[in-house]
Amino acid sequence: MTSHPRPDDAHPYLRAASAGIRHHTRGLTRSAETSAVVADRVHLDVLHAHLTALHQLLDQLAATTRSPHPAAGRHLATAHTRVWQATAAVHDAFHLLPSPSATTTECPPERLPEGPPVLTICHRHLSAGHAVRRKTTPTDLTGPHTTGCVR
Repeated sequence: MTSHPRPDDAHPYLRAASAGIRHHTRGLTRSAETSAVVADRVHLDVLHAHLTALHQLLDQLAATTRSPHPAAGRHLATAHTRVWQATAAVHDAFHLLPSPSATTTECPPERLPEGPPVLTICHRHLSAGHAVRRKTTPTDLTGPHTTGCVR
């Protein structure tokens, strides 16, 4: 018989992801004190990947929670929709930023095995978008998201 992990030992990868984001945010805050920190495409690409993974996790949690705990499942479904909206906004912001100049020393996009970075984020976004459209309606994605506070 296996014992359940202690609450502080549960979900170590989620804890590590959260710690990584907090660490990065503190680093940006310190950098902002000395010079202006502007989002670049690399930041937004990595953030988009994180949000997409979080979106998939919330989708699975909402699906498995909905049956035994309908109210909690509805709240998770609302969080799922809001994370998708954040993911879409980050994707849009990515395309509004200037692309790196051709004079940089980066590997040419045509030589990258996964393709140019702009196609990687778009491919990820399209894949997630297909899953969203299977489970939500356009009204769900554009309407106000209030499920009421249940205590």
